[in-house]
Amino acid sequence: MFTSLETLAADDPAVLEGINDTISTPEQMLERLDETLELIAQANVVACGACAVDNYDISLIVPVYNEIESLPQVLRRIKEVMPVATEVLLVDDASDDGTTDWLRSLPPQDNVRVLYRRRNHGKGSAVRLAIRHSRGRVVAIQDADLEYDPANLLRVVWPVLEGRADAVYGSRYLSGENQDGHLHRIGNGVLTMISNRLTGLKLTDMETCHKAFRGDFLRSIPLKESRFGFEPEITAKIAARDAKVLEVPTRYEARGYDEGKKIGWRDAASALRCMWHYRKG
Repeated sequence: MFTSLETLAADDPAVLEGINDTISTPEQMLERLDETLELIAQANVVACGACAVDNYDISLIVPVYNEIESLPQVLRRIKEVMPVATEVLLVDDASDDGTTDWLRSLPPQDNVRVLYRRRNHGKGSAVRLAIRHSRGRVVAIQDADLEYDPANLLRVVWPVLEGRADAVYGSRYLSGENQDGHLHRIGNGVLTMISNRLTGLKLTDMETCHKAFRGDFLRSIPLKESRFGFEPEITAKIAARDAKVLEVPTRYEARGYDEGKKIGWRDAASALRCMWHYRKG
């Protein structure tokens, strides 16, 4: 079922922050309102079964590795909040905790595709595989755990849909509301600072999961990294193309390693290597 922006705003007013903060004149407000109503009308037509979805507005990539506990809830949330013209690309990266069997048991859905890997290659490799299969005007990324709520991805996607950005990062640190481990936050801050020095960007959270890109733009970028090096690699490569990059707030609830968190100090070292290797210029 399609969930309107008005309904989402009632549940979480911050969803519309990325829209409202750019409206400065009555003419812009009316133009933005017309665009919003057109998107809602199109989605409602599809939701009522009057026509099929031939062109997707959003390709939502969900890399999955051993997330049997959280994945069903994440997929329910995606269905609740994302527009109907969204295709969901799930990449099962050779899970061995029952996730693969659960995914194979799902009934077929026109807008959901599951890609299976025989061997575990890492998040970056899963994202690269899904990008090649994506068809949306916007390509966005959502983790399969419960650290990020898909509802907050809407404010990340919106500026790209409107043509105001080539890429949008959902920062965990812009609002000051998120609870994160002290050491983890320091580590992210250091990596983002180094990335900014090498790319010329002014990000507050380079490592965030919530990212959205103009589809054709992202599909034109050759990517190589297989693990969490994807984050610094894509950041460096969009900076090298002088892309227009925006940041908006996103919410984040950190989980511990005992709850399945997979990134570690080796990935931080790899991120530093990637930043230097892919640095601008």
